[in-house]
Amino acid sequence: MSRLAIALDIGTSGIRGQAIDLSSGEILSTAITTRHPLPGANVMDHLHFALELGVETANNILIQAINRVIGALRVKKADVQRLGVCGNPIQLSLFQGIEVRDLAYAGARKLKLLGIVPPSRKAAIIPAKAILGLNLPKDCDVVIPPAVRHEVGADAMAMMIQTGVLEREETAMATDFGTNAEVALFHDGAIFTGSTAAGPALEGQQITCGMLAVPGAVSDLEPAEDYHRLVVLDREMFPVPGSVVDLREKRSMGEADGTRPIGITGTGVIALISQAMEAGLIALPRINTPDGRLHLGRDIFLTEGDLREAGKAIGAVRAGHITLCCEAGITPADIRIAYMSGASGTYVDAIKAQKLGMIPPCLERVYQVGNTSLAMAGDLACKPKTLNMMADLGDRLKKSHCMFAASKIFQKIFILELSHWNEGMPMTQYRRFMNKYGLPNLPQVSGRPEVIRTVKRDINDLGKMGLTIITDIGRKIGLQVEGCDSCKQCVRECPEKAISMKADTDPITLILDESLCNGVACRRCERVCPEKVFQLDRFFRHASAGHDARPGTSPCRYSE
Repeated sequence: MSRLAIALDIGTSGIRGQAIDLSSGEILSTAITTRHPLPGANVMDHLHFALELGVETANNILIQAINRVIGALRVKKADVQRLGVCGNPIQLSLFQGIEVRDLAYAGARKLKLLGIVPPSRKAAIIPAKAILGLNLPKDCDVVIPPAVRHEVGADAMAMMIQTGVLEREETAMATDFGTNAEVALFHDGAIFTGSTAAGPALEGQQITCGMLAVPGAVSDLEPAEDYHRLVVLDREMFPVPGSVVDLREKRSMGEADGTRPIGITGTGVIALISQAMEAGLIALPRINTPDGRLHLGRDIFLTEGDLREAGKAIGAVRAGHITLCCEAGITPADIRIAYMSGASGTYVDAIKAQKLGMIPPCLERVYQVGNTSLAMAGDLACKPKTLNMMADLGDRLKKSHCMFAASKIFQKIFILELSHWNEGMPMTQYRRFMNKYGLPNLPQVSGRPEVIRTVKRDINDLGKMGLTIITDIGRKIGLQVEGCDSCKQCVRECPEKAISMKADTDPITLILDESLCNGVACRRCERVCPEKVFQLDRFFRHASAGHDARPGTSPCRYSE
């Protein structure tokens, strides 16, 4: 009988899994989703959903999606002896189905007042039967890493361990770029950590033509004489040259044999903004083209709203970097080494990212290291003793962790970032305010760092059976709504096109795609309903009761 393990990265924007042969350590297959199954665009939306609808509902949705990822790995589940998981504290808590209210409120007094008893989030190995509904053998070991604080957990530790920065004596900044950007500053033997809610733009979400880093996504942009050439992810997730485009117009100047672009991922957004600034097509906060859009062919474009979303994400990352410098008593100019992880940290052009402020300005070297969270899950699955290392590191990090939400320094810097990106505040004025606040000087970018790509793609080894992409991870919930007059205002108002209507039933049937829905913090569908009969919560409660909630069509599959 084969001895197998599964590595699972439960990210804020999606789930990534790999099947591994425990005897040889060989990766057999990889499966990823293009979205997170829970409604919402970020981890706070997922937490908000769990608070309103209950942890059990959120856990049920997440476990159903994880079971689909495990099934898409195409191995015998009976042979799986170990599952290693990695993710932030909220995602891992929802996976386990444990209390999350302590993650929503800060302060022991508040928790006591609400009668909340925080659960243990220490490193643990539990049987699969303890995770209700998980489709693995009951005696399969589930290896769960520890959390550090509310917003810093196993994914942040994975970034530190997998980059190898802990073994070097250097002043360095490591960042796992994503919806939640985990940041760590290493200086004089100390580690300063924080996590900033950068938002989904860095992963291509909440961008009009945005998408995650999957085949067909524009991941970069390069000058091509008077125009620009797209760089697109191919079927094996390698970046390849695409067509030449005129950013001012809806046309391609010349086609390439590479993968046809179908959307733009977060790294492509960064490259597009950088190149458009150099070409004089952006003068913050405006896009200076005839229609106020930047075009990547006929059907892919970036709006001024997208520019603001990306600016908020970039600004949150830079604010986090400067805040940790203040905590360590250094300036951004003192940082000479940077590590970039995650899909965004892998595919982004580091030089373009530096020009926009995503990494420190005076670097000598930049390492781009891939998906460290999935790699960490693989280590946990194959070498459970890795838990001890993570537990020791977690204890060390608690001593110098900075909660950005409570940091006045972070708040001041982030306001300056919003003023720069959303209102066009010049960087000269930005720096004057930094000086006025007594904050460290932010120098201009100097020199050109050596860029070292340790991997060629986000997930370096897809396995001999290749990659499966699940594009329809969300449940489709059908609900007959009494009093609906089929005006379709809810359908038109939904910013993510998550609602459709089946008008040939009585009462009218509305269908909600959970993974596309922006969650309970949005509710634009409710507010626009003239008859006030659209109630978003009813869809989720209806599905939780086991009615008419179906996954979509089959996943698409690519092999190397």
